[in-house]
Amino acid sequence: MAEDAIFRLSSVTKPIVAAAALALVEAGRIALDDPVTRFIPEFRPTLPDGGAPAITVRQLLTHTAGLAYGFAQPAGNAYERALVSDGLDQPGLSMADNLVRIASVPLSYAPGTRWAYSVAMDVLGEVMARVAGASLPDLVDRLIARPLGMSDSGFAVRDERRLATPYADGPAGPVRMGEHHLVPFGDGLISFAPARTFDPASFLSGGTGMNGTASDVLKFLEALRQGGAPFLRPETARAMPADAIAGIETTRPGWGWGLGFAVLRDPVAASTPQPVGTWRWGGVYGHSWFVDPSADLTVVALTNTAIAGMTGAFPDAVRDAIYGV
Repeated sequence: MAEDAIFRLSSVTKPIVAAAALALVEAGRIALDDPVTRFIPEFRPTLPDGGAPAITVRQLLTHTAGLAYGFAQPAGNAYERALVSDGLDQPGLSMADNLVRIASVPLSYAPGTRWAYSVAMDVLGEVMARVAGASLPDLVDRLIARPLGMSDSGFAVRDERRLATPYADGPAGPVRMGEHHLVPFGDGLISFAPARTFDPASFLSGGTGMNGTASDVLKFLEALRQGGAPFLRPETARAMPADAIAGIETTRPGWGWGLGFAVLRDPVAASTPQPVGTWRWGGVYGHSWFVDPSADLTVVALTNTAIAGMTGAFPDAVRDAIYGV
């Protein structure tokens, strides 16, 4: 593994795309409380009773839109039956087709009333593309990557020779991923198709679709920690790690949610030595990161092993070593 290795970023994509969305908010192109149907009129998922409540841009950013991820549910769930892609599998699937599949599944709850990790950022990516009349990769490159000098990061792989080979947890240790690789996660299964990133027909996933290096991710997080320049105003950069869902519990004890990632509410409930106000997330290809603004500390750990690099003994040991636990 080299320091300039490029990784499939999976959900490390989310905060970068979220920041690009907020740059569009600053420019007056969209507003957080705009309904999604203003931009994607055909996207109208319904509640189980047939009601069709409005979903807002803010609810997509905060995962309070009533959407879900299939891998976060037991096998045979409605997302799985509808063949909804979470942005990691099904090479060649278009955004139009996936939006139809997502909208065909009843909302899990009324938007704004609960939290569930979800395909919301994929929907938001399509909102952004339609608003700007540009592709999501072009938007992220123009609004985030180029201003920060993130020269190795984007939806395409800039140098295939440096792309890390993906591995996955196996019964006897990590195994190299095949082209359709299922990995158990909680009560469900995550479906990986590593070649998806090379298929130009695959929809551009705002939740999981980027590739990049640890140093580029560090540039982004450090710029956000230090006030958002050159891509966001200070007030917007302060809003991203503020708990945007006060009064709503996530499925992760002690953690709330900002505009793109988790925010620590209660270190005891979360069983972490990190202080209140720490922000963090990761990616299922094997990544974890956190920012402790009280200590001027940003930590990025990208690995080539799912799921062990994202959650469990490895990221916990890195965190605890840093805090001297």
